[in-house]
Amino acid sequence: MASAAHFSEEEMAELREAFSKVDVSGNGFIDANELTDVLKAANLPLPGYKARELVQNLTTSENGRISFDEFISIFQNLKSDDVAKSFRKQINKKEGICAIGGTSEQSSAGTQHSYSEEEKYAFVNWINKALEKDPDCKHVVPMNPETDDLFQAVGDGIVLCKMINFSVPDTIDERTINKKKLTPFTIQENLNLALNSASAIGCHVVNIGAEDLKEGKPYLVLGLLWQVIKIGLFADIEISRNEALIALLREGESLEDLMRLSPEELLLRWANYHLENAGCNKVNNFSSDIKPDFYSIIKDSRAYYHLLNQVAPKGDEEGIPAITIDMSGLREKDDVQRAECMLQQAERLGCRQFVTATDVVRGNPKLNLAFIANLFNKYPALHKPENQDIDWSSIEGETREERTFRNWMNSLGVTPRVNHLYSDLSDALVIFQLYEKIKVPVDWNRVNKPPYPKLGGNMKKLENCNYAVELGKNQAKFSLVGIAGQDLNEGNRTLTLALVWQLMRRYTLSILEDIGGGEKVNDEIIVSWVNETLTAAGKDSTISSFKDGKISTSMPVLDLIDAIQPGSIKYDLLKTEDLNDEEKLNNAKYAISMARKIGARVYALPEDLVEVKPKMVMTVFACLMGKGMKKV
Repeated sequence: MASAAHFSEEEMAELREAFSKVDVSGNGFIDANELTDVLKAANLPLPGYKARELVQNLTTSENGRISFDEFISIFQNLKSDDVAKSFRKQINKKEGICAIGGTSEQSSAGTQHSYSEEEKYAFVNWINKALEKDPDCKHVVPMNPETDDLFQAVGDGIVLCKMINFSVPDTIDERTINKKKLTPFTIQENLNLALNSASAIGCHVVNIGAEDLKEGKPYLVLGLLWQVIKIGLFADIEISRNEALIALLREGESLEDLMRLSPEELLLRWANYHLENAGCNKVNNFSSDIKPDFYSIIKDSRAYYHLLNQVAPKGDEEGIPAITIDMSGLREKDDVQRAECMLQQAERLGCRQFVTATDVVRGNPKLNLAFIANLFNKYPALHKPENQDIDWSSIEGETREERTFRNWMNSLGVTPRVNHLYSDLSDALVIFQLYEKIKVPVDWNRVNKPPYPKLGGNMKKLENCNYAVELGKNQAKFSLVGIAGQDLNEGNRTLTLALVWQLMRRYTLSILEDIGGGEKVNDEIIVSWVNETLTAAGKDSTISSFKDGKISTSMPVLDLIDAIQPGSIKYDLLKTEDLNDEEKLNNAKYAISMARKIGARVYALPEDLVEVKPKMVMTVFACLMGKGMKKV
């Protein structure tokens, strides 16, 4: 039998997707006759007797069923570029398997990259609804989800910029988006703006370039869109933004425990809360190490029916009319038809987005997650507890600095994704990945990896944190006076941020050093470069340091951008003298977006310029220096 080791992770993902489309029941097996039919439909060079012989030799299960391991063995034996492509194509088109089948695309390098037709369909409908009234998108919206409209629509960058702002409002200053009389150059600017802004909100955009989006490479377009959409859907699924989530606190659990949960875990907890109140089966309790599969209980759509019934408005709140969920569809015997009836009820709540009936039955994790998140955002049906002994003052919202650091980490593709800065760094695994980004070698044999044991698990995490501090002091040569592993493990805000800032600073400077051929860079060198560049371009602006009060107007930043790319700044959109706070912020929003538009991957926020936050200001000028040096 062929080993899974013969396949890359990407190939295995494609095979699992193909297998799941045949395995409609989700029981882990497909019927041997069904496989024979697919092979025959694919016009593979195998006569019927040979196909049957192959199945008989490989099938070890009862009743002629084929497991996934046997499935990949068959595929391995038949594997060739043409055969594999045809095989996947026929699986995706096989009637009765799914309403919207997946497909595969071949990259320019000749490797196979699959993408999901279901995702394309769902994302197109979401974008159509989000941008239906946007006058700047009338040239592409509404898109037809049945075609490849989406992959052409993203090519000018406008839709991507708009969707980033839809998910995280005001990320991109609308004045910086090129909207009319587009040329290859202005399209390139839009795509730079979209990619760098996506990175700034925490999307992992490494290996995605403007050319990929211009060409509309499906797997890259869908991957980026999913990140943008997910960030928007998850934005309010945290306790500091929605204190009613405290209703999900379990007996014997601390508020800190609840606050450590990721948005996915909070959604799972929320769904279970309502299912339990409805007297339905729910997912078993889980620890931080074991995350049970919620989708195993939603495939028959019965759980969804009860969830909708629980969260639907009851008319007891002022101004919100009652919506009665028709539960008669529960009597439908066919899973797909029952799911369709359920979705008709979801539509009455305005929450049908993301899934089709087939997506529900097949338990598509990504789309069902989006469906649940959208339902939560519209109808959380939770009430902030009034009588519990809760220290409300301990619920602190994320600061701008913390959000910037978190988004920076996530944009680098760290795993697991950082949702809560301190709790998610408490085992130092993310910190080790950041060390490698700045070329500090990590001995992974010394690193304890999850799952951690229930007894002594925190000691394993503490050992990691001690090693992280050791690396910072001895290898990275960071200033970590008074910082111990325990501070990282316990989430000491001040001391954790001190290490994270030095990691971000080193990463930023290392990019400059790579561009400059390895020459060391410090604050003084950056300030000198800024002033020399401004003077050479005939600009009046200068800065004395990253604390210079003139930076609050953003004029030094704007002039530097115009010096790097002459004529890019539209000064008639700005006020340059005697600015009030609102005008300063207006300039700063324009400056940050323009920096990203010319190709600088800036993570700082407009408020950082207005308030002249030296750390973040340094990163802005350093990123612009990197862009300027590349042009020389």
